[in-house]
Amino acid sequence: MAETTTPDVLRAEHIVKRYGPVTALRDITIHLQKGEILGLIGDNGAGKSTLIKILTGFIPPTGGTIFINGEEVTLRSVTHAHLLGIETVYQDLALVNQLSVYHNMFLNREQIRGPFLNNRKMRQQAREQLDQIGVQIPSIETEVGRLSGGQRQAIAIARAVSTRAKILLLDEPLAAMGAKEGALILGLLRKLQESGEISIIMIAHNYAQVLESCDRVNLLQHGAITLDKPVPETSLEELNELVMREYRLGSAHNSASQ
Repeated sequence: MAETTTPDVLRAEHIVKRYGPVTALRDITIHLQKGEILGLIGDNGAGKSTLIKILTGFIPPTGGTIFINGEEVTLRSVTHAHLLGIETVYQDLALVNQLSVYHNMFLNREQIRGPFLNNRKMRQQAREQLDQIGVQIPSIETEVGRLSGGQRQAIAIARAVSTRAKILLLDEPLAAMGAKEGALILGLLRKLQESGEISIIMIAHNYAQVLESCDRVNLLQHGAITLDKPVPETSLEELNELVMREYRLGSAHNSASQ
């Protein structure tokens, strides 16, 4: 587990995002320590995706400040975020099923030799990158569409890491996976953490998996962080109770307004 004395590689303070009269994020302060896996939980519509889009440079915040390794930054674009070492793996994975594993690993950054693709070099480097983080697949020549969901997720993560990312944002990496495939991805995340070079924010709905794989957990409700605790200091019961309390309050409010 990551130590609490390690410095923040990412810190966002008082982040606000408004879309006209709608406030998606009202006051978010979130931080990520070096080598840490932070679990970000919350119901649909809580603001998780909006926050990730801000941290990856896809949309600007309405207000607030972002720091990378202690330095204030204004993320101008996704490309700018990449240059700062921030990579995101979304639920759709952005893989092309008809292409091979190694072509997907180099999608939009293909190796060229003269006017042609340098397939030999891409195959070699893809194999080395996958071996380095322990991703097991039948062959790098295999079409991605023929692989399991867990294998495709692993390839998407490996591709992000191969760009020398330091901060990895994962949007529901365990969604719709069985126990075996979920264990594959959790094992991969632990291996990345052990390298000491990667810090991870993982959005998840399965609280048990968060408690199993993360160092710290943040609960996002109605556009604000309502819980920030190290995993050993919370429990499945506490997380469920906080979410159910929100439902009870929402139901009471709706009944009173009728």
